[in-house]
Amino acid sequence: MGGPRLLLRRLRAVMAEQVDPQTRLDRIVVLIASNMIAEVCSIYLQRDDGILELYATEGLNPDAVHETLMRPDEGLVGLIATTAEPLALADAQAHPAFSYKPETGEEIYHSFLGVPVLRGGNVLGVLVVQNRARRVYTEEEIEALQTTAMLLAEMVAGGALQALARPGVKSALTRHLELRGSPAAEGVGLGHAVLHQPRIQITKLISDDPGAETTRLEVALEGMREELDRLIDQASASGEQRDVLETFQMMAHDAGWLRRLKEAIRSGLTAEAAVERVQNDARARLQRQTDPYLRERLHDLQDLADRLLHKLTGTVLTNARQQLPENAILVARTMGPAALLGYERAHLRGLVLEEGGASSHVAIVARAMGIACVGDIANITDLVADGDAMIIDGGTGEVQVRPSANIEAAYVERVRMRARRQEQYRSLRARAACSLDGVTVDLSMNAGLMLDLPQVAESGASSIGLFRTELQFMLAPQFPRLGEQYSFYKAVLEAVPDRPVTFRTLDIGSDKVLPYMKKIEEENPALGWRALRIGLDRPGFLRPQLRALLRAGAGRDMRIMFPMVATVTELVEARAALAQEQQHLKRHGHDLPRGLAVGVMLEVPSLVWQLEELCPLVDFISIGSNDLAQYVFAADRDNKRVSGRYDPLSAPFLRLITQIAAIADRHGTPLTLCGEMGGRTLDAMALVACGLRGLSMSPAAIGPVKAMILAMDVGKTRAFLEQAMDQQGDGRSLRQGLREFATGLGVPL
Repeated sequence: MGGPRLLLRRLRAVMAEQVDPQTRLDRIVVLIASNMIAEVCSIYLQRDDGILELYATEGLNPDAVHETLMRPDEGLVGLIATTAEPLALADAQAHPAFSYKPETGEEIYHSFLGVPVLRGGNVLGVLVVQNRARRVYTEEEIEALQTTAMLLAEMVAGGALQALARPGVKSALTRHLELRGSPAAEGVGLGHAVLHQPRIQITKLISDDPGAETTRLEVALEGMREELDRLIDQASASGEQRDVLETFQMMAHDAGWLRRLKEAIRSGLTAEAAVERVQNDARARLQRQTDPYLRERLHDLQDLADRLLHKLTGTVLTNARQQLPENAILVARTMGPAALLGYERAHLRGLVLEEGGASSHVAIVARAMGIACVGDIANITDLVADGDAMIIDGGTGEVQVRPSANIEAAYVERVRMRARRQEQYRSLRARAACSLDGVTVDLSMNAGLMLDLPQVAESGASSIGLFRTELQFMLAPQFPRLGEQYSFYKAVLEAVPDRPVTFRTLDIGSDKVLPYMKKIEEENPALGWRALRIGLDRPGFLRPQLRALLRAGAGRDMRIMFPMVATVTELVEARAALAQEQQHLKRHGHDLPRGLAVGVMLEVPSLVWQLEELCPLVDFISIGSNDLAQYVFAADRDNKRVSGRYDPLSAPFLRLITQIAAIADRHGTPLTLCGEMGGRTLDAMALVACGLRGLSMSPAAIGPVKAMILAMDVGKTRAFLEQAMDQQGDGRSLRQGLREFATGLGVPL
């Protein structure tokens, strides 16, 4: 055998020849067969319909080229394509998966070695060598064939072989994928994929000096390990980030991983190509695992490979691309709200996440931006490439990758139907949300950006029931000064002069991290130092914001709401800070708001048992159902293993809401809800039945919720719900029963 390096050099020469694609493939199989002392070498490529087609062969009947077809569940070639694993057999015909194709003339060959042609963990085809004699293929031969298959993958990815395909047939690389995840933000987005963390493009695959490439690899590895050591030293003594970094550190010293990298380099690849080769194999193998723990390791391996590639290429590891093409569908493994806000909204049509569901903060920001969003799509960052056509439906959780013209036409029609429904909802703008039995519900809108504000009038919202002030802080390159905050809040109030605006003070912490503020590592950030807790401990955050809000509201009614209040004492402290700022402005001759309403977000369960003391001290209460539900059920809303396990439409949570509404009503304290529940028609129906008379939601949800309220009978719904809660007080969801009740009465959901 001439050795893999000699083979790669000869293959590189063939690649450079000015010949047609079929001639190039024919020469490649001759070279591989000669180099590996094999009587047969065949290339099967997978089509977009899953069928494997013989594209070139040396040794088999040449008339079988483009005629021999195999299903993915057929034969040894199909087995390799399905498992994405190499297969070496001394007697192929004795294997239970062997499938004889008479037109090929392969019955005289016994030994068989096949490897998958991989790119991005996806199988594009299978490369096979065969011999008459029953022989055992060595590890070196398997490695050589895998390296050669990587070169073939680049040919397929480059589109050079598409000319050989039959009319209407495309490569597996362009195969249509229909995926389903968690609906996270309503809307349909049609566009092209943009990876939040772009992959490094490896332009040079074949090396001339394996020794030099090995040295480059070792230098990059050492640099990466030192960087990980520094990051671990900077991290807190415990916490999730430290755990992840220590996992990376352990993997970076793994002898097996290092051995596979060096073997790939010895076969003739550059250091970058070796990293990609080894990662491709691992990705293909782990993607097909059903064990969640093993699939999770895929992310760790990918992150580690990315770090090493950045060291090798000298590029900076970045998590975002600010520049977007037209009609971009952003694809990310995970993302914080600040990263999403960094993108240009005008070009963004949708967001798809591997991790993160409807209640994650990034999904909330996506809804605020009016962007369709789908979460919990496993391995989406491996399944798509930059520029792939995509369609996402944030209402159903459907994601179409590389859709056909028929599918695209169906979604275009769906967009038209949605536009017609929105037109119907717009016709309800001027109508009050009054039920059949005369109960009126105030419908407000959640906002956080200036671009949200035109939707107040368009949606028919009575007010802005929640203005998330932290989004301004996330967008700023440094902490906004008092003057900047004042100008922003004044602009918000001037944009909606005829409607109240409820400003929530800075709600940061957990996954909402300011880019210029050092992140505090905590075991459980959702229960940690966040929101008002930061404001009370760091008056330099809270008091300038309160001063800016009071100045901006001069001469008009002003509403300020404190988040994450756990005790009445915290509210008293916050109100004291507010009073100090009022006195400061008065002393310096500034005008104050004409009227000032102060409220709290009820998110922490402990506050429920302080409502009797709280109500006399506040002008309004707003339930933050996202956090309240996660704390009541002790289920992290960003953890998909538990976030869907408990339904707020179950007796425990609805009883809590009913109790809160009754106490607030007894004290005459206005009560609203501004969490995601309020914007879901069925959930909103239950909330109104529980006693809520004010709901705040995304602008797109106001029309559907209003249409639902206009068709519902609150008295009948309350009676049904009370009976259902009595009958199913064991925590089971009441959702299906309530849906059937609503449908039976013709209530639109």
